[in-house]
Amino acid sequence: MRPTKRFISLAGVATAAMLIAAACSAAATTPAPVASQAATSITISMTNDATLGAYLTGQNGMTLYVFKNDTADTSSCTGTCATKWPSVGVAGGAMITGPTGATGTFTIISRPDGTMQVAYDHQPLYYYSGDSVAGDTNGQGLLGKWFVAPLTSGGSVATPVATAAATPVAPAPPTVNTGY
Repeated sequence: MRPTKRFISLAGVATAAMLIAAACSAAATTPAPVASQAATSITISMTNDATLGAYLTGQNGMTLYVFKNDTADTSSCTGTCATKWPSVGVAGGAMITGPTGATGTFTIISRPDGTMQVAYDHQPLYYYSGDSVAGDTNGQGLLGKWFVAPLTSGGSVATPVATAAATPVAPAPPTVNTGY
């Protein structure tokens, strides 16, 4: 093979290798797409803390919070707030299973952006982006407006939001305690 043709062949192989490497690198650094559908069922659990008492937890045991600026069945946390405090999102008509001992009712409310959110005792529920593992309660008392979601009505929230009409979620299957 002549030197010029060898150079062109090597250049072609090198270019192809760089393109493949770039494509693999881009795929590795591009975050996976977020699921476009909300959960069709969710299980809310609880944990007990010596200081905070019993409070609600969501996916992977992460602490759930309520926001004092919300009104009954209405979230006022949008934009940057919703980035720091993601809502407990579900699909409309989702099945919600609550923990034994919960004295309030779980409902699904519509958020200002049209997505659906779980509410407990008419209080929209949120996660806090500052919590990284189950048991973290870094949002507790933040700005005097964010509190762990109490297992029982009133719990750690100084003034629970006023109740309003909401559509209760269908009861849990018979194998689960529906006394919430």
